[in-house]
Amino acid sequence: MKYIFLIITLLFIGCSQKEENIYISNTSHQKLSQKKYSSTPKLKPYKVLGRWYYPRYVNVGETFRGVSSWYGPNFHGKLTANGEIYDMYGYTAANKIMPMNTIIKVTNLNNNKSVIVRVNDRGPFVKERILDLSYIAGKKIGLDSTGTAPVEIEVLKTTNKKTTYKPTKSKKNGKIKIQIGAFKNISGAQIFKEEFNKFNKKTYIKQIDNKYKVFIGDFVSYEDAKNFKTTHNIKGFIVK
Repeated sequence: MKYIFLIITLLFIGCSQKEENIYISNTSHQKLSQKKYSSTPKLKPYKVLGRWYYPRYVNVGETFRGVSSWYGPNFHGKLTANGEIYDMYGYTAANKIMPMNTIIKVTNLNNNKSVIVRVNDRGPFVKERILDLSYIAGKKIGLDSTGTAPVEIEVLKTTNKKTTYKPTKSKKNGKIKIQIGAFKNISGAQIFKEEFNKFNKKTYIKQIDNKYKVFIGDFVSYEDAKNFKTTHNIKGFIVK
């Protein structure tokens, strides 16, 4: 009985370690220092679909390899694990173990295209995948046509503190928008506005200087507005 108990114990420990080490770092010369993070708050484990995941701190320069996918319309406008509203046109990603707000560079190993994103969500909870890119980020490295691809992830910036993301606000309540038209009559503005509702983004009319101006927004940053404008080939200009 003593030997049977020992074997069962070893098997349990082995399974627990395998679950914790889902991600294997490719950076052999950079090992995580437990001493370095000993005074920082621990990252809480969480359970999804009956499986436990163990977030951990990562080092700048640390790299990982695996398969990345992308997620878009079905999640657009819903809450992320970070408490933000998911924007498929923002440069973000979902990862199982990295601290929230970690900045990473993702390179598609099939075409060497790269994109820089911020981790603000958890997932993908699909076997053998280590990253879910937002639609616009996935499109930039070619995932919109292939669905998935092998990638290398490099940590560019991270934190060992418990933080909450706060978008940078402009002087006008943080509302950055794209002006797409200006009309003398509100009827013309309303017809034009309806044509842009297909983008699943807020579109509205404001009367400014005796004209009815049509806007798409709001965006949390100039970069987000610029990426949206470029992706959808929208003629107009970005205003705050």
